[in-house]
Amino acid sequence: MTTGPGRPRLTSQRRPGQTTPEEILDAAGELFTTKGFAATSTRRIAEMVGIRQASLYHHFPNKEEILAALLEETVSPALAAAERLTGADADAAATVRLHALATYDVTQLTATRWNLGALYLLPELLTDRFEPFRTQRTLLRGHYRQLADRALTEITGVSGSTFPALADLPFRIVESAIATRADIERGLLPGPENEGAAGLLADTCLRALGWTEPLDDIRAKSRALLAETEGGTSVHL
Repeated sequence: MTTGPGRPRLTSQRRPGQTTPEEILDAAGELFTTKGFAATSTRRIAEMVGIRQASLYHHFPNKEEILAALLEETVSPALAAAERLTGADADAAATVRLHALATYDVTQLTATRWNLGALYLLPELLTDRFEPFRTQRTLLRGHYRQLADRALTEITGVSGSTFPALADLPFRIVESAIATRADIERGLLPGPENEGAAGLLADTCLRALGWTEPLDDIRAKSRALLAETEGGTSVHL
């Protein structure tokens, strides 16, 4: 991605963003998630931004690079959070770390302007160009499994490796936020999609692993851990 000025704009700014690439990504995010990736042309993206198609190519050489940048936005923050949380203070229980990771991840999946997680099922993602994204997502899934394995041991006293399918549930539960958001946006479920979603799905991750006690203490510790690892940033549960 190139962030230089490119050619002069055709119109005044139409999309949110502090730079032209950010405006391009916003327009592409809308079109890819509402019209489809295959049905969207770079010409249409440029028109939505109010720039020439040639100017778009100054920032992104093709449509696949735009998609790659959008996918990066969905997984990189969560992967960075997972790395911070798995390396957090050893006194933090795995149940707390898992709850914190799920809270953070659901929050960032549902707070974006467009439901970019819906792009995960595109067949184009199976090509070599998107291997870096698939690798990042696999690493994130691995962090979830690691924390789920430890949480299962804390909750049940049995090694989580004994139940590999169960240990994979938290990752699946978190990504269910993508389909839920899509249903809300289609009017199939009541909204708003962000209201309580992060806390509810984080709670569900622990319930799926066998946690039966009240979750008030876990939630409080999860908020504190997120604030600590995010440098004071708080997340609503």
